[in-house]
Order: sequence, then C-alpha cells, then structure tokens
Amino acid sequence: MLWSDPDDEPPEDLREAQNMLRRLGFLMAVAMILAMIAIGLR
Repeated sequence: MLWSDPDDEPPEDLREAQNMLRRLGFLMAVAMILAMIAIGLR
C-alpha cells in the first residue's frame, strides 16, 4: 500500500472481513469440487 506508512496496521474489522472473505472463497471452491464430483459420479 503506497498511501500509508509500513508500520500502519489495517483496522480490526477490515482484517476480520478479509479473513471471512478468504474462508468464504475456500468454502466455495470446496463446494464446487464436491458438486463436480457428485455430477461426475451420477
């Protein structure tokens, strides 16, 4: 991030939102793979 100093920490809620988004993306990927396997086996 060019507009802030390196010692700046992102706000707590922003970090929580990023973690939640990462978890959601991971869950979505797993669900997609499981759906593909289910469709392939059927």
